[in-house]
Formats: sequence, structure tokens, C-alpha cells
Amino acid sequence: MVDLVVKSQDIIDRILTLELVRVTERAAVAAARLRGRGDEKAADQAAVDAMRRELQRLPIEGTVVIGEGERDEAPMLYIGENLGTSLGPKVDIAVDPLEGTTLCAKDMPGSIAVMAMATGGSLLHAPDVYMEKIAIGPGYPKGIVDLDMSTEENIRALAKAKGVKPSEITVLLLDRPRHRAILEDCRRVGAAVRIIPDGDVAGVIFTTRPDDTGVDLYLGIGGAPEGVLAAGALRCVGGQMQGRLVLDTGEKIARAASMGVADPKRKYDMKELASGDVIVSLTGVTDGPLLAGVKFGKDVIHTETLIYRSVTGTVRKIAAEHREMGKFRLE
Repeated sequence: MVDLVVKSQDIIDRILTLELVRVTERAAVAAARLRGRGDEKAADQAAVDAMRRELQRLPIEGTVVIGEGERDEAPMLYIGENLGTSLGPKVDIAVDPLEGTTLCAKDMPGSIAVMAMATGGSLLHAPDVYMEKIAIGPGYPKGIVDLDMSTEENIRALAKAKGVKPSEITVLLLDRPRHRAILEDCRRVGAAVRIIPDGDVAGVIFTTRPDDTGVDLYLGIGGAPEGVLAAGALRCVGGQMQGRLVLDTGEKIARAASMGVADPKRKYDMKELASGDVIVSLTGVTDGPLLAGVKFGKDVIHTETLIYRSVTGTVRKIAAEHREMGKFRLE
């Protein structure tokens, strides 16, 4: 009887894994219909609406712990919102319905729809604030990089562990004025720097495939929601990541405290950001290094999705064809 229960639960888990693909596919298609229109808000709202509709259909008792904002700021997919039919397991949900809103609005590479689901209580509950981050891929000794080390120290330590010179390390940074000092430090030590306009989650994932992406180290300050999502994906394939919330006002400290963050200066490791059984799904909106974007044919919509699961260490790439005659509906 115990074996039967375990197998039944495993079947449920597998079904949910595939259902998450459907969720990000719907969000990606909805956003892709507005690619290149120059309207970031409309594209983001379309992705939010589509993702929410699909999540409401899932057999889960879900709570959004990382969302589009807090309740007063986000009408849908806000932190604390309950989703699903309430007929299944309790789960934490983290969403970024459209990562790279500017990329989508300008039809530039790298925009994705992404979400994570984990055992209830597994994902860091945090307000929608910034987060300091550092991440590398698998295959290095634990603690080889650290948020409390200088940029130069991190680059030199990673280069030594990799068996190369610092000049052979490539660091990825978001193109933000706040990263000017990090950029200067990277170049002072001789490291190459790749600068991207947007795409925090994908940027961290790049470090897991340095032979394909050319990225060894992710540094900088980005969104806390993206940090949790990226940590979930990194847990599935290996690697190291640390994050620290940027709580630089009394109001932010109070909001974080109300969500259980007792130490505003705490440094979180990857498993503290995303623990338990984590499933992460990413679907391309525009073409990018990780995924192809949505393609609209005469009768078929093509999507490409990566689905990660931590408990098995499995990564699947799913290329799908959706026929509108087969009710690929967005209502």
C-alpha cells in the first residue's frame, strides 16, 4: 500500500511538471502577440492574465510567494494570492510572467515567461525589492565565490579553481548604472564582461552552461523575485548562488519583517532561497541564447520550453506545436 501511494504521488508530481509547461507556454504566446509593439505594460499584463488563468485550473493549493508585486500594487499574481482548485498539494509559487518586458516590447532577444513551484514553505518569502546576487555553475568547490568577497577576489578565486587566468573569465552584468564599479573592477583584473539589457533569471542560468554561453560568473543587483526563480533552476542542475535582500529603508525592512525576514542583512545561499522539491519552467517569448521564441504559423503556434526539476536533476527541452483548431485558446 505504501509503494502504491508513493507511485501515485510520483504520477501526480509528473503531471504537475507537465502542467507547468502549459502555464508558461500560455503566458509566452500571449506576450508574443505583442512583440515589437513598444508597449511593455500591455505585454506584461497579457502574460500575467494568461498565466493566472492556467494556474487557477491546476489541482493545487497554491500561494504566490514571489509575484508581480504586493496586493496593493498588483491586481493579479500578487504576493499572498491563492491559486489553484484547492484539491491538491500545498505549494509555493514564484512567477515572472514576462522576464524582459523591454526585450519583448522591442522584439529583442532573450525575453521569457518563467515560473517555479515548490513544496509549501520552500521558497523564500520576500517583498518585491532588489537583491544582491552572485552565481556560478556546477563543478567547483563549495564557497569558491562569496558576496562578502570583492569582485577581484571572486574572479581570481574562480579562475584558480577553473585552472585559467582571470582574463579567461567572463562575467555577466545587467546594464545598469549601479553596476559601474563592478564593471570597472572586472576590467581592472582583466576579466571579460558581457552586458545584457535585461533578463536576470536567464543570466544566472547562463553560468550553468559556460561552454555554450561563454558566461562563468553572474554578479550584481537585480530583482529578488528573479533571484528566487534563478536559485530554483540552479538547484536542479547544480551550481552555487548567494543572495542578499537590499532593504535600504525602514519601510522595506518592516515589509520584509512582516514576511518573516528577521535579519535584513542576511546572506542566503541557494538552498535557502529555494529548498524542497522545486520545478521551474521557462518558455521563450523572443529568440534568445537559451530558447527559441514563439513562432506563429498559418495554423500552428510553435513554442520552446525548458523544464527543470530538482528532485531528479532532470532538464527537459520541449518543442511544441499548438494548433488553434485544437483549442489553443487564450481567453
